Amino acid sequence: MKVVVEIVAAGAERWQAHGDRLAGLKYYFCVETSLDDIPVVVSRTGWTAEVGYEIYLRDGSRGDELWERVMAAGKPYRIMPIAPCEARRIEAGIFNYGSDMRLENNPFEIDGMERLVELDATSDFIGRAALERIKAEGVRRRLVGVELSGDALAAELVEYWPVFHHGDRVGHVTDAIHSPRLQRNIGYAWLPIELAGVGTEVEARSPGGMLQARVAKLPFIDPKKAIPQG
Repeated sequence: MKVVVEIVAAGAERWQAHGDRLAGLKYYFCVETSLDDIPVVVSRTGWTAEVGYEIYLRDGSRGDELWERVMAAGKPYRIMPIAPCEARRIEAGIFNYGSDMRLENNPFEIDGMERLVELDATSDFIGRAALERIKAEGVRRRLVGVELSGDALAAELVEYWPVFHHGDRVGHVTDAIHSPRLQRNIGYAWLPIELAGVGTEVEARSPGGMLQARVAKLPFIDPKKAIPQG
């Protein structure tokens, strides 16, 4: 459950100390605390690369109680439950397991994820030999960001869109949405490594017809994550 936790702290004086503590929580840090006597872990994280907090309940029997207290505290601010913002997570270069990537994929195939593979470390880990081999051999395809032509997309994809280059099918778009900040359609696509360079132009077949697509650098905005750290 993702909420702006300062709302909880603003409800009464007895929560002021907790509010100050949470307001000073660093990006990607967490703290154990409680809402009245409901034990929780609060983390300064989120799926959309905005300033956000997540609450992890430490007592499963108190779920309904925690929900009602959070919603009551947020009522003056018209708080409401929603799904993560698809446009914002794509703008931030955040991938979704199960749609953008799956178990058969590896970090060297996913734009930006190779930085998380520490093959220079002396310690061993499961999969190291396979990752060393993949790095040495290179990959044949890559998940990249794309900018797409056409009218503003009203919602994210419900199925993959095939991608073509000079009439040949070469990959697929995993997700796409209109970015209000960038005023253009953006998304992700799997492409052969030879077509994965920034600026490469391909075509994507959407339900409404063919769209021009251009490989873009990820993330689309805020590469240093200044927004969620602010």
